[in-house]
Amino acid sequence: MQFLTNIRATLFLFALLALSGPAASNAEGQGLLYNISKDGELNGYLLGTVHSDDPRLVDFSKDFVDALNSCDSFAMELVPNQPTLSRLMEYMRYQDGSTLESRIGSDRYAKILEAASVYHLGPDQLSTMKVWAAMMTISIPPPENGLFMDLSLALQAAGNGLEVVGLETLDEQLAFMENMPLEQQLILLDQALEDFNSINDFYQELISTYLTMDLQMLQKQSDEQFSELPEDVGDYFFAEGIDARNLRMRDRLVTQLESGRVFAAVGALHLPGDHGLVALLRESGFDVIPVQFSVFND
Repeated sequence: MQFLTNIRATLFLFALLALSGPAASNAEGQGLLYNISKDGELNGYLLGTVHSDDPRLVDFSKDFVDALNSCDSFAMELVPNQPTLSRLMEYMRYQDGSTLESRIGSDRYAKILEAASVYHLGPDQLSTMKVWAAMMTISIPPPENGLFMDLSLALQAAGNGLEVVGLETLDEQLAFMENMPLEQQLILLDQALEDFNSINDFYQELISTYLTMDLQMLQKQSDEQFSELPEDVGDYFFAEGIDARNLRMRDRLVTQLESGRVFAAVGALHLPGDHGLVALLRESGFDVIPVQFSVFND
């Protein structure tokens, strides 16, 4: 399985957008890796990730790798297998004869064409792309090697005999973007176009903060980004793109935890807050405590 195109890389963007949500009111614990246990028995681990192929994000410590390999299964938001990737490619395009230009207008389309050239995408690839898909494509720097943190973990887990499972289906994960009103999609697209020339700087800052494992600072950065959007867009995105997904992922993760030790990896800002996975797992009777070892090599 290889990530050979920038379009395929957008598979990981849907969870990355959790890093663009408003800061949660209850950021209990500042770490990004937790033990999950019940009645004194270790049931697994919960890791908040950032969806990037920066090589610093895969320089894992021995203690971290040992923790991963001690589990029976690896749970991630969405398993990037070939059928899922093929379905994603279909999902991102209009199937009714519509065109991107007809939905966004010629001025926006010209700006998209210019931005997409950095990703080696031309009119043939863009003409039938959906608005949300175009927006998400230009919302990250062009991938350099395709070895996203999530993918690297999944490959390591599978290579060591762990079962790799998804906490969502593709249809479930994309539903909140598919159902977002077009006017809100256009607002996000305009924001992505406005921020396009500074996206590399933002990501470097994001990754540098992530490597400190400081969840509170990640929230602060995301809050600053999110404050630029209208309130209704933020409310929809946070309710449907984060809270609703957290409940679904919690339910499926609990099922996995009941059948064996699980290493779960999800976007970092799915973790904190009253409706985050840390709190939801605690409500389900688990002890969720920050680990005491480093995730990355010094």
